[in-house]
Amino acid sequence: MRCPFCGTEDTQVKDSRPTEDNSAIRRRRQCPNCGARFTTFERVQLRELTVVKTTGQREPFDRDKLMRSMSLALRKRPVDPERIERVVNSIVRRLESSGESDIPTKVIGEMAMEALRSLDQVAFVRFASVYRNFREAKDFEEFVGRLGEAE
Repeated sequence: MRCPFCGTEDTQVKDSRPTEDNSAIRRRRQCPNCGARFTTFERVQLRELTVVKTTGQREPFDRDKLMRSMSLALRKRPVDPERIERVVNSIVRRLESSGESDIPTKVIGEMAMEALRSLDQVAFVRFASVYRNFREAKDFEEFVGRLGEAE
């Protein structure tokens, strides 16, 4: 594993332990060259996933991108980062076990919205505003109005 600080190719594992939900191995590493310490995570990958965008463009699925977008929606909300990690792991497992290698962005977006709806209503609306491309305040009003009717 390459050191993110100095670029040395060989780093040493100092400690390994499973994550809380046993979905990954957390490794503490140290660089023998610069002495820096950092953490890596090792996860099982069942299959290579490709995201198919609405434009038809294809790119490899990026778990970190999903994590960043959900974390951004949950920013400053009372949701534990461990819960976010578990939700993202759950979405990735569902995608990998779906049997499909090509996943439309719509499927990923809907899964993320479904998960956020159960985690935090404000984060759900934030995510939906970007995902559904709200342009005006009335778009928010209509969406939130439908939320109230659904409960």
